Amino acid sequence: MRDAPVEYTEMTAVEGPLVTVRGVRGVGWDEAAQVRLASGEMRHGVVLDVNGDVAVVQVYEGTSGVSPADTSVAFAGGPTSIKVSDAWLGRVWNGRGEPIDGGPPVLAGTEREVTGFPLNPAARLTPADPVLTGVPAIDVMTTLVRGQKLPVFSVGGLPHLELAAQIAAQAHVGSEAFCVVFAALGVTHADASMVRDALEDRAAAGELALFLNTADDPIIERLLTPRLALTVAEHLAFDRGYHVLVVMSDMTSYCESLREVAAARDVLPARRGYPGYLYSDLASIYERCGRLQGRPGSITQIPVLTMPAGDITHPVPDLTGYITEGQLVLAPDMYARGVYPPIDPLSSLSRMMRRGVGPGRTRADHLDVAAQLDAAVAQARQIGDLAELVGPDALTATDRSYLEFIDAFEKDLVTQRRDESLSIEEAFARAWRVLSALPRRELTMIPSDVLDARYGR
Repeated sequence: MRDAPVEYTEMTAVEGPLVTVRGVRGVGWDEAAQVRLASGEMRHGVVLDVNGDVAVVQVYEGTSGVSPADTSVAFAGGPTSIKVSDAWLGRVWNGRGEPIDGGPPVLAGTEREVTGFPLNPAARLTPADPVLTGVPAIDVMTTLVRGQKLPVFSVGGLPHLELAAQIAAQAHVGSEAFCVVFAALGVTHADASMVRDALEDRAAAGELALFLNTADDPIIERLLTPRLALTVAEHLAFDRGYHVLVVMSDMTSYCESLREVAAARDVLPARRGYPGYLYSDLASIYERCGRLQGRPGSITQIPVLTMPAGDITHPVPDLTGYITEGQLVLAPDMYARGVYPPIDPLSSLSRMMRRGVGPGRTRADHLDVAAQLDAAVAQARQIGDLAELVGPDALTATDRSYLEFIDAFEKDLVTQRRDESLSIEEAFARAWRVLSALPRRELTMIPSDVLDARYGR
């Protein structure tokens, strides 16, 4: 950082959250900036673009009240950085990393740039061992694995934020050190209060760092929030040895902010008006995740995003799917039937699941039971479609057992209270009760010795 930053006063434009400063020297991209108003108020920003002696700065707090004639800008000589330590845990922060719980800011610790870097692929370890969430639809059928990126795809009106908060409140990795970093992006004040209440116990235990960016906060702040959260998570994981779960909701709000800033910069739009660098920007967030050789901790990500009009080909879910390792898809029709969480098993997938379950991790019968449940759900849905055409009376006894199965699957295995956490043994007890609604001969994906021990019990 520069010892005595130079203040530049030749401001040529103020447009949206951006200010343009002329006459600068030695200024680079992503450099932190301080904007001093005529009143003495100090605001913070970051350099988005440099062309010759002209720099474009985005102001986190917005440009309301900024007068080009009476405003100066100073550059810090490096990217935005924060002090990282365990003091972030047990606290609530705004999207800029300022305390909003009445406590002091973090003043001591190691200085880290919030932009960070994706993990070096050559230094990564393959994700392994489960992160248990207490949600049977996840733990049994789409298991979350330490070091994995597993997004939640949802649509407006579904309880994705409630599910994200429940996972953050209940998740654990057994007896090993574990904590959660939760970044709420563009949420309402009511939703922010809900998240704080749901995570109160985890915060009181010193296992949570909560970042709240509300819908009425400046949109530029939304671009900083996930990077702050991941910078804290990297310290906790790779310096302190925690297994860290990072939950970010809603990434669609983040992408909308990115599009708005790009439009203000006159960036040539690509698909649906999003900038062409949307993919690389999302990758710079999602790839700050995993396990490192020689380090005991890990970072696991659950980014939550809403699909406009339920369109899974929309750029945000589409590009997210390319970067991450599976998805949990929430289904409106299941939610309409009273199912919570409405996780659609046939649309959902955890590509790392095989590396995180089985003997010594969850249960020896885990993969067999999960595969049989998926196959039975697919068969039951086909029979349900047939029943709508020919009527239930035309079905065979086996077909009717599949209709009983799918009803039991949704009501007895998937459905749970919003404050209910089930152990892996309780989840599998439910799974076996549900599978026992089918004739034994239909359970062709489970070994006979396992059926002898579990079927009908």
